[in-house]
Amino acid sequence: METTTLTSLYQRLGAADGITALVDDIVEMHMNNPKVSARFRPYLEQPEMLAQVKKHTCDFFGMGSGGPEVYTGRDMVTAHRGMNISEEEYMHVVDDIMTALDKHGMDEETKKDVLAIAWSLRVQIMHQ
Repeated sequence: METTTLTSLYQRLGAADGITALVDDIVEMHMNNPKVSARFRPYLEQPEMLAQVKKHTCDFFGMGSGGPEVYTGRDMVTAHRGMNISEEEYMHVVDDIMTALDKHGMDEETKKDVLAIAWSLRVQIMHQ
């Protein structure tokens, strides 16, 4: 067996510190991605809201990857209701996540696992 299959996704992502660094980079990439920046840039003027979004995202990644974090945010449908996120926007967000994983030196197995999770959530997030 490969080492990655013996190590939880949470550990492969770098546990809490690694996930926090990933989320910071992902949010930064979203803010600079012209296809989705309009959805994220307003948070720059709402630092408390930005901090909350990042915390919820870290908790979501942590809990979903096998860590001890507890996600207390809204479910994906409720959180994205009224946003009418297009398939193109969703794919840009996923691309930003994959780019952040590359930046942090994640292996192919880890990227594949994160991509599978992102892909599984698309129906709950798009066109809500």
